[in-house]
Amino acid sequence: MTIGELARRTGCGIETIRYYEHEGLLPKPSRTSGNFRRYHQEHAELLSFIRHCRSLDMALNEIKILLRFRSAPGENCGEVNVLLDTHIGHVEGRIAELQSLEGQLKGLRDKCSRGKSAEHCGILQGLGRAADGRDRTADNHVPRTHSAKRLAASSRGRV
Repeated sequence: MTIGELARRTGCGIETIRYYEHEGLLPKPSRTSGNFRRYHQEHAELLSFIRHCRSLDMALNEIKILLRFRSAPGENCGEVNVLLDTHIGHVEGRIAELQSLEGQLKGLRDKCSRGKSAEHCGILQGLGRAADGRDRTADNHVPRTHSAKRLAASSRGRV
């Protein structure tokens, strides 16, 4: 199949497929006499596996390790267990950070219970104190939750 057919079949963007090839996650496809890439069912299965791992927020280096074990079914999977346990730990840490962020946002929201003039808005004043550096507790941004780069990649099918 062509790269366009593979993209349609798996719901993955063409650029993402090329990126995964470049990063060594997908094997290089064969080429036609016209130098077009020719993909096979194996590529579609691997791409689906990779996309599922990405949906679990696994990093590319983690996925490479999983793919190595997937291609060697006779090996002991102890390292896979360690990898997943480590990833679970990262997820738990991010959940704690998000819960802290939620608490901060709710605290800000409580500063302004009804519409007032913007000049007297407790939310804007609280945000202003944090921006001025007077409120050190407000610098608790959770990485990778809504960065423009991640949102753009998501909209292009790179997640």
